[in-house]
Amino acid sequence: MQVYIKKSDLQKIDINNITVELPDLKEIKESKSIVIGKWLADWIKTDLSNGNIKVNNLLPSKAEFAYLLGVSIGTMQNALRYLEDLGYVESKQCIGTLVKGEKESKSTMRKLTSKREFAIEEIKKYILKTNITPGESLPSSRIIAENINCSANTTRIALETMCSIGILTHKFKNSKETGWILNNIDFEVNNTNTNETLVSKVKNDIKEYITKNLRVGDKIPAHAILSKELKASIKTIHDALHVLAEEGILLARRGRYGTSVIKMPNEMAVEQRRETSIFAAAQDTAFYYYEKTQNNIKKMIAENYAIGQKLPSIMELSKQMDLSPNTIRKAFHNLAKEGYLAFSRGRYGGTFVIDVPEMEEQVFKWLAVNPQYAESYKN
Repeated sequence: MQVYIKKSDLQKIDINNITVELPDLKEIKESKSIVIGKWLADWIKTDLSNGNIKVNNLLPSKAEFAYLLGVSIGTMQNALRYLEDLGYVESKQCIGTLVKGEKESKSTMRKLTSKREFAIEEIKKYILKTNITPGESLPSSRIIAENINCSANTTRIALETMCSIGILTHKFKNSKETGWILNNIDFEVNNTNTNETLVSKVKNDIKEYITKNLRVGDKIPAHAILSKELKASIKTIHDALHVLAEEGILLARRGRYGTSVIKMPNEMAVEQRRETSIFAAAQDTAFYYYEKTQNNIKKMIAENYAIGQKLPSIMELSKQMDLSPNTIRKAFHNLAKEGYLAFSRGRYGGTFVIDVPEMEEQVFKWLAVNPQYAESYKN
């Protein structure tokens, strides 16, 4: 039986009951998030041992910590991620961050390698590939981020972590001045793609699930159900189903059609089913859907707005057009790329018209019905 944690059943730690000395964030050689993460780890370890806090206590919120320490909520978010990687806490969606303790067992949920850990391995490979020798400076975190295909923030946190374990040192004494020097290359590189390995494992588990429980034509259970059944995150389930669709075992269709089995995993080949020829691929249908939304917004701009005027918010348009905020957001970004919209932040910010589109007859690049089927039907 699945046991659900209720936030109301958890005891939250009062921020005012943290009596340990606050970290000095003025003259530090590491980033604030790393320093705060280490401070939190020391506090949890100390208060767990003396009984002031207990495992599964709920930590104060990020906002409370940010106010106490005088840092941004983003810095606290990074510090808590670092703390979770150390094994002291575990984050639960819609609940908060729970105390686990350094040696406390991890969640039964199979998890992907953290972005920071992945970035560390990629930086190690980058160092060896570019023949950087001990004593030499590394390029900026932004350049490294571009080379290892990670975000600048994740890359910077990874570099800070490598400093904490002795692989790198800060080029400057003040953490505000970024720069790193390679100490040594006495490190091991994990050449296994952990992310891909986990997706592969879950993919095989789904194959086994299909073989035992489903037949050709049956719909796959919802992501959330498979997530609980296979003890994997919804994102991992999504990626594994995507691979199975590419292998021709599943067919993903939009709306109520869902994802269905079109070939059993143990079958070597299968005759193409009628629905695979009638319906366009889900990705193609998505392009059609987003382009339709963009054209509707273009028409709205052309008929009701002038250059410099501010559009309604994403949430307002979402309600007006009966679409998800994410669909509106993607349409906005695509229209910005086309040169029709610009975004501004701050109190007087928003989405502004910088060019009024000329509306012609709508021509969609993608159809919900497979063009090949339409052509054969016409003939």
